[in-house]
Amino acid sequence: MPMDKKVALTYEGIRDLEEELTMLKVTRRKDIAQKIKEARAQGDLSENAEYDAAKDEQARIEARIVAIEKMLRNAVLIDQDDTDKDTVNLGSKVTLLDMEFDEEITYHIVGSAEANPEKNRISNESPLGMGLIGHRVNDVVEIDAPIGIIKYKILAIA
Repeated sequence: MPMDKKVALTYEGIRDLEEELTMLKVTRRKDIAQKIKEARAQGDLSENAEYDAAKDEQARIEARIVAIEKMLRNAVLIDQDDTDKDTVNLGSKVTLLDMEFDEEITYHIVGSAEANPEKNRISNESPLGMGLIGHRVNDVVEIDAPIGIIKYKILAIA
């Protein structure tokens, strides 16, 4: 039996997944069961679009429940209090200077399950995340991006 891939998660990531799991199991399952019941009451199921849509939604919910449970079973905690503040690691919050645009931005390096670029949470497996890991304050890091090489100077690690 193949080993399941370990999933790096912060305390916040574990909490968010647990909340989503509870919502899916308690609220969404009940909602979808009601939709299926209502669609069945409409009669012939062979041509009932509402029934088909509800069953599809039920399958998506159940698949997400299984995926979250698997992630939580295979979670490896990223304890931000234990991360080395001298070098960029998984769990680090890194303040960078985009050298081309002279703009500062702070990213939180997280596992792929928690990555959310809109919240400046980037995966350690992304080109930027991989490029930053192991570097120190004042290092200039060149990241090979689809638009070309981007240079960042590391200003702070927390």
